Amino acid sequence: MNAVSASTAISTGRVRLVTLRRRSLSLARWRVLWVALIFTLVASVAILRIAYLGLVDRNVTLTTLEDALLPPRGEIADRNGMPLARAFPAYALWYNPKALGDDGAPLVKSPEEIAAKLKAIFTDMDEVEVAERLASGRPGYLRRRVLPEDANRVQAIGELALEMPRESDRHYPQGAMGAHVLGYVAADGHGKLGMEQVLDVQLLDPATRGVPAQLSIDMRVQGALEDELRRGMKLVDAKGGAGIVLDADTGEVLALASLPEFDPNKIDEDGESHMFNRVTNQVYELGSTFKPISIAAAIDAGVVRDFGREWNAEQVKVGRFTISDTHDYGETLNVPQALIHSSNTVTARIADELGAERMRRAMMDLGMHERPFIELPARGHPIWPGEKWPRSTNMTVSYGHSIAVTPLHLASAYAAMVNGGIWRPATLHKLGANEAPRGRRVFKASTSSRMRQLLRMIAIYGTGRNADAPGYRVGGKTGSAEKPSNGGYNRTSLVSTFAAAFPMDRPRYVIVAMLDEPRGTLASSYQRTAAWNAAPIVGRLVPRIGPVLGIRPDDTRDVDISDLRSLIPQANPEPEPEA
Repeated sequence: MNAVSASTAISTGRVRLVTLRRRSLSLARWRVLWVALIFTLVASVAILRIAYLGLVDRNVTLTTLEDALLPPRGEIADRNGMPLARAFPAYALWYNPKALGDDGAPLVKSPEEIAAKLKAIFTDMDEVEVAERLASGRPGYLRRRVLPEDANRVQAIGELALEMPRESDRHYPQGAMGAHVLGYVAADGHGKLGMEQVLDVQLLDPATRGVPAQLSIDMRVQGALEDELRRGMKLVDAKGGAGIVLDADTGEVLALASLPEFDPNKIDEDGESHMFNRVTNQVYELGSTFKPISIAAAIDAGVVRDFGREWNAEQVKVGRFTISDTHDYGETLNVPQALIHSSNTVTARIADELGAERMRRAMMDLGMHERPFIELPARGHPIWPGEKWPRSTNMTVSYGHSIAVTPLHLASAYAAMVNGGIWRPATLHKLGANEAPRGRRVFKASTSSRMRQLLRMIAIYGTGRNADAPGYRVGGKTGSAEKPSNGGYNRTSLVSTFAAAFPMDRPRYVIVAMLDEPRGTLASSYQRTAAWNAAPIVGRLVPRIGPVLGIRPDDTRDVDISDLRSLIPQANPEPEPEA
């Protein structure tokens, strides 16, 4: 190869090398550019996502954090904020026979020895039953609601098969108080009975369970009602009792008690037998407590205008039936006298003049033909006489027979009778200012004013004297009705009721106290009627709850009954038994 050829070859090689380098550099630049573009794109997407999560989805993130901090079920409180039901972390005692492995023995010590040690910690535990359960090798709960100190003692036994899982527990700080209002939470985490069932969705909703559900109940009033009702039951050996305190202007229930009660903290066989609610679910013939309602309907319709008019008080014969009074009060009685003496005959004659259709319509306006209005799921259906009332039915309904309703029906009716004539549904929700329902007019305001006078007269001169708490201007009516039995009535089984309101110069609260099958005892002067057992319950209760509700005794005030006092004779020294 000559020198020229060699020079040309070298030159060509250099050109190719330069070209290759340029291509490599260009390719490297493009790769860097693509990497930069991809990085920029990924960064942009990440920034947008962060912005979205930080701004757009902020509420979801916060809700999730809040949800993690909230209890699994919301609280229930009374109208003053006192906790009635709350959830809190608790221990349980669980038997896990496979804790030492599938091949190993479930326990180190004998079942009997472990059962004895558990009995020493939990004194109410059945030692024999627990020993049998441990020996069977069947896993499951040995106990719920274990205190931390007891959990430590269980751990000290040294058995791995005795596990102590942390769970959320439902606790009722007031024990059995207000049990029929609250209900309980079952093992599936859902409410049963009472407001636990009514509010189940709300109490489980993360959006609302952070704020306690506030009821209309005042636990101070609830405690006093249960205490006096329980005392009244014991004094006359009654099989059961029911009571309610109702705000006459709003329909709010301040207390509701059905005895015997159950403990929602411990649902057992005995507790299950007492879950029936006598206030809202059981219907009764409530006897003479219906007489003021019948008289109010007659006043409203213009049948009773002259309160001095003398009505025939002798026996009433209707077909094969005879209506009579427990005592001979003379040939005639006026309306104030008829209510003071609790006359069946005069009330029946007034109802007869009013007529069946107008009486039936008045009872329907008071909701006596349908289940009581309240949020509780347990609401009894009344025993209603039907669409067409014969003359005899109209007369017996007027004094509380041939019709059976709940004590709540009666309380709502008395509220309408004394509050100016407006019927409102009862509620267990606390109402704010101006939140009371408008209701419906049942009685004229003038009729309501007259009934306040008449009810007050019964408490001063009639069968309600044992309920007349000094200074509180109580008014009300007794009712003692024989319980239906085998197509007739059982003369040895009574339902004794006192329906009342106070203070009668400005009625604010209605009270109904009822005893199921009271006996005549020394405490009731061996009488079984409401004048001697139900009325005294109200007489003791009112001075206890009056100051709590902002009503203090005042002997200088009362209902003006001067225009009616001249129509009644000298009061008897003791309350008479009502029909």
